[in-house]
Amino acid sequence: MPTTLVSWNVNGIRACVKKGFLTYLQETEPDVLVLQETKAHPDVLDDTILNPIGYHTAWEGAEKKGYSGTALFSKTNPITVIKGFGNSKFDSEARVMSAIYSDYTVLGVYFPNGQKNDERLQYKLDFYDHFFAYCRDLRAQGQSLIIMGDYNTAHTAIDLANPKENSGISGFLPIEREWMDRIVLEGYIDTFRSFNQEPDHYTWWTYRAAARRRNIGWRIDYVFITPDLKPRLTDAFIQSTVLGSDHCPVGITLA
Repeated sequence: MPTTLVSWNVNGIRACVKKGFLTYLQETEPDVLVLQETKAHPDVLDDTILNPIGYHTAWEGAEKKGYSGTALFSKTNPITVIKGFGNSKFDSEARVMSAIYSDYTVLGVYFPNGQKNDERLQYKLDFYDHFFAYCRDLRAQGQSLIIMGDYNTAHTAIDLANPKENSGISGFLPIEREWMDRIVLEGYIDTFRSFNQEPDHYTWWTYRAAARRRNIGWRIDYVFITPDLKPRLTDAFIQSTVLGSDHCPVGITLA
């Protein structure tokens, strides 16, 4: 049976629920769904969100209330769920949720945004560095990885509507794009680009100036896989018509 894995930055799970999240879950029934920017600790959520029928879930909230946060929905109970990646500087913001299955490990990741100031940009770059060092260790242990989430960087000019206008903005800075290059050089596969090399496919749109209706967006949500999973990859998709957040879901299908 094919397996569908989906990632979605919901920009507040409670707001997203009001905009149809549970209907989306029931209608699409992904085998694995990882969420970013839930902005909620589990103790403030209803049981219908915490334990939807047919799913095992795990939740992690940041130390700062109403900020960041990750979650996992899985039809199959993972062997292990790991919250964070062993670095307190980053784990306090609840940006990584991993699920180990028999044949691969799924890492749902909310990479930092560097637009606030130089300090946060450096925090973002440090996060890339430490997180992918962690992933190298996992690969050295023989784990097949699926790293899906909001990377907060558009990789190339084709990945955003106005590359020239945004060349000096965090999210499309050369130093951030170089990190995306490094991910590819380490062998990770940008699954969507394995199937589609066309422009105008985005995953995030500002709420301003009717950007989504005009499709003035950025592709900053990705699913990267290790090369050993490539033979099983049958599809990669962006669900741009799904509303509920300023991001849309992205995902893959494995045979």
